[in-house]
Amino acid sequence: MKNIFLSVFLLTLGYVAVAQDVATISFDTLVIDYGQISKGADGVRQFKFTNTGTADLEITQVRSSCGCTIPKKPEAAVAPGASDVIEVKYDTERVGPIRKTITVASNASNGMVALKIKGEVLDPQK
Repeated sequence: MKNIFLSVFLLTLGYVAVAQDVATISFDTLVIDYGQISKGADGVRQFKFTNTGTADLEITQVRSSCGCTIPKKPEAAVAPGASDVIEVKYDTERVGPIRKTITVASNASNGMVALKIKGEVLDPQK
C-alpha cells in the first residue's frame, strides 16, 4: 500500500513539474561584428531575441564589460512567442579594436547569456 501511495505521489509531483510555464530566451545571434568603422560613426547595434518559452520573459539586468559600451534593455515583459531587442551603443570616439561582452540576466530557464561585439574603429586621419 505504501508503494502505491509513493508511486502516485511521485507521478503527481512529476506532472506538476512538467506543467509549469517557463520563459526561454533565444537570440538571432550572440555576436555582432561592427567590421571596420570610422571614428565617430554610428555605434548603435541591436541584438534581436525571441521568448521561445511558455511564460512571460523579463530581462532583469544588462551589463557591459566596459563603460564605453552602453546596453539598453526592454522595460516591459516579453510575451511567449514575441520578440524584442537589446540595444548596444559603442563609443566610436575610441579608436582601435572592439572586443566587449554584454551580459544579459533574466528569468529565462536557460540562465544568463553573454553577448559579444567586435570590430575596429579606424581614425580617418591616419
